Parts: sequence; C-alpha cells; structure tokens
Amino acid sequence: MKICIDARCLIEGRRTGVEEYTRYLLDNLFAIDQKNEYVLFLNSWKKTQADFSWTKKYPNVTLKKFRFPNKLLNFMFWYLGWPKIDKMVGDADIVFLPNIIFGSISSKAKLIATIHDLSFERHREYFSLKRKWWHIFISPKKICQKAHKIIAVSESSKNDLINLYKIKSEKIIVIPSAVSDNFCVLDRNSEKLVKIKEKYSLPYKFILFFGTIEPRKNIIGLVRAFNQLQKYADENKNDLEKYKLVIAGEYGWMNEKIFEEIENSPFREKIQVIHSVPDEDKPYFYNLSSLFVYPSFFEGFGFPPLEAMKCGVPVIASNNSSLPEVVGNAGILIDSDKPDEIFEAMKEILENPELKNDLIKKGLEKSREFDWQKTAKKTLEVLES
Repeated sequence: MKICIDARCLIEGRRTGVEEYTRYLLDNLFAIDQKNEYVLFLNSWKKTQADFSWTKKYPNVTLKKFRFPNKLLNFMFWYLGWPKIDKMVGDADIVFLPNIIFGSISSKAKLIATIHDLSFERHREYFSLKRKWWHIFISPKKICQKAHKIIAVSESSKNDLINLYKIKSEKIIVIPSAVSDNFCVLDRNSEKLVKIKEKYSLPYKFILFFGTIEPRKNIIGLVRAFNQLQKYADENKNDLEKYKLVIAGEYGWMNEKIFEEIENSPFREKIQVIHSVPDEDKPYFYNLSSLFVYPSFFEGFGFPPLEAMKCGVPVIASNNSSLPEVVGNAGILIDSDKPDEIFEAMKEILENPELKNDLIKKGLEKSREFDWQKTAKKTLEVLES
C-alpha cells in the first residue's frame, strides 16, 4: 500500500505542537512499519533549512519535493480542486494529513486527517483577522466531512467534532499524542543543568510557563496570579518572595497586551521572558523549575504539562478542554478565568512539600500512559484499516 503523508507543516523547521506531533509520530510510524510504502509530500518555493535526513534510515520512505509558490498552489487547490496530491506523488492509496491544510485528492484515494483542536471555532476572539480568514478559506469542516477517517488527539477534540461539525462518532478515532523521552528527570548534579542555568540567566527558584506567547494561553491571568503570590509573600514575610516567574516560548499573534501586563506588573523585575528555547534545552528548563503552570483557555491536547510531569515537576493546569485528560489527578486543575485560583494553587504547592512530592510522584506515573510507540501503532491500524 502506498501512503502519502502531507508533511508541509515540517518545512519551516519550527517545533510547535503540530510539528512535534508530526515529527515524532512519523519517526515512530516508519520504525514499526517496513511493509507499506511512504511518500512525504513537500512544497516550498524558497529553499528551507528543514532537515529531513532522519528519513534516510527508512528504505520504504521517499520524499517528493515541489517548488510551487505556496499562495499559487493553495489557490489552485482551493479554487480549481487541482492538482491532486495523490497523483502528484505517483498514485497513492491513502493521503494522510497530520494537520489540516489546503489540498485536493482524487476519488481513488482515501483521506485520513488528524484534528488537534477546534480552538478557531471555540475561541475566535483569540485569533488574528488573517488567521480567521485562513480558516474560512481552508474550511476544516469540509475536510472533516470528506475524510474517510479522522484521528482526534483527545476525547475533547472528538466531542467538538461531533457537536460543532456533526461528524459521526464512528468516523472518529481518539489517539492521544505523547512527548519525547528526552523529557525526563535529570541528575541534579548534571553539569549541563548548571550550563543551561547560566546560559539563560535563570533564577535559583522559579515558576515556569512554556508555550506560545498568545492570548489563548492566558499568560495575563498567570502574571496576575504571580502578582498576588508576591503581595502575599511581602505581607507575610515568607520564602515565597524568592520565587520568580519565567515565561518561555515562541511569540504568537496578538500578544501586545500580554507584554503590557508584564511591563505594568509591580513585580516586573521578577518576571523573565525568554523567546525561542531550542528543543534540546527544554528538559533542563523543566528540571530547574520548582513548579509548572499552564492556565490555557483551550487545548486540543496540551504538550507542556505532559513534558513537565515527565521531568518530575508539579503541575497546575486549567480544568477545561483536553487538559483534564492529560493531567488527571496528577496535578491541580484550576478555573482559567480565575487568577485567584491560580494563586491559591501556586501557594498551596510551594508551601506544602508533602503535596508537592505527591504531585511529582503522580505526574511521573500519569506520564507513562502517553507513548509515541503506542500512538504510532494505533495510527498504523487506522491507515491499514
């Protein structure tokens, strides 16, 4: 069987949630399946720095690179329904979309798509005008209706597909994502830990947020909760005043108000923003932190809390969307609309060593439920079915 995988999301070489999912899923999928033939569909008018050398170790995997201007190709897909991706790569039996994107396939091929979330339907207020128009033109609902099978990364995303797009339940298979084994508990005496701390000038004690710096992540709520924590520490003259807040991640859209909130904080000197942390440094950030807080308004899966749990860090996360599925009772779940709850949870964990250790233990246990090999095996079952 010839399976075409639309890997255009990897072209730019970024590693946000969708790219993480695609990269690790494909690596594990190719490792367990030497029987089927895989073709990665790629397109970029400009030369890119994206590295696909990792595919060379798999003899049944080939790359099909095209150099159409992206806007022209997307226009042709959208307006003409041509060219057909399965035909472009040499008559594929299946076209698999690890992420929703412009495309067109012939009636002879089967379409399978992964839906990470419908945040653009649930929370349109957190998207720029450009992103809103992009979703209108690409029409995820039509793609889901055309797909023969849909992989949802969480029960939350499956429910949204049923409720918002009226997709039949039997057409949707829930296959949770996972995170790399690079995320693990590191030796506290590791020299690399010291080097990373020095490289980024990280504080001795800090609360960590990792994620795209955009409105949906509710960083404003986190900053306000941190302000409360510091006021509480000042009033009670306790050790909580030693904790700082580190906000790390790629810059997203509509983040002006986030930076305003940080700048206007009375504890601005205790808040550190770090833009773009390389993948290889992330596990060290988690291991150096005292607490991880992820108060997002909506997540299709939520990689950072799982990464934190695998690194042995206590987690506070929102009680909405998919986050209760990922965190469960291994962390403290809060109402993302209430900074007071975030503050109380932070105070409770940082002042109670017994609770902190219990959450670390439960987090490590919970994180073992998510594994890329399991995800790849279940995905292969869908492809072969």
